[in-house]
Amino acid sequence: MFEELVKRDFKKKYKRTILGMGWSLLSPLLMLLVMKVAFEQFFGRTVDHYTTYLFCGLLTFNWFAESTNGGMRSLLWNASIFTKVNVPKYMFLFSVNVQVLLNFALTLLVFFAFCAIDHVSFSWRFLCLVFPITTMLFFSLGIGMVLSAFFIFFRDIDYIWSLALQLLMYGSAIFYTVDKFPPSMQFAFSMNPVYRHIAYIREVVLAGTIPSLETHLTLIGFALAAFLAGIFMYRHYNTEFLYYV
Repeated sequence: MFEELVKRDFKKKYKRTILGMGWSLLSPLLMLLVMKVAFEQFFGRTVDHYTTYLFCGLLTFNWFAESTNGGMRSLLWNASIFTKVNVPKYMFLFSVNVQVLLNFALTLLVFFAFCAIDHVSFSWRFLCLVFPITTMLFFSLGIGMVLSAFFIFFRDIDYIWSLALQLLMYGSAIFYTVDKFPPSMQFAFSMNPVYRHIAYIREVVLAGTIPSLETHLTLIGFALAAFLAGIFMYRHYNTEFLYYV
């Protein structure tokens, strides 16, 4: 059933579109072009490989935004199934995240192509990117589970999360650097899980170094906290979902 859900979500996303999967590549590339034109004159002069720097941020943030938005609506979208058949409700959210992960993988290939065009040096350290991808997957799953549970009870979550994502985008240093900010602000950035994942990828790709042990433990902590919170929400409110869909 999980396999069929993944296939359904993947086909549904591109149903009756001319470009199909091409939209998964075209959308972030258009956003990259807009941000590059808009911000390169302000920030690009002080950042080496600014296009790749910008792409790192957009790639990671778009994955998180799409994953959590889809996860938030996953229960409501599939209410017609779990109200009739007793199935694990987390499967619907997991299937959405697998579909989003496939889109991310396609965009990641384009990202590596941009790295080559931007003359970024490839090294074995790129294998370390598996780590932030894994922690971001579990972090997104956890946030999606929490949001989907709240969304069943309060439809206002849709509007609140849309606003939160906009604020999060500007607070994740996608198109600017944080080194000029005072220490208190830099500490605030370090508490942003999305920014920490972006910073990890940039450090590996652009600096060619492996982040510190503290960074690894922090990302694991973010992922575990979000995922455990999601599991708690599903265990605690599992029987109540049926009454609110």
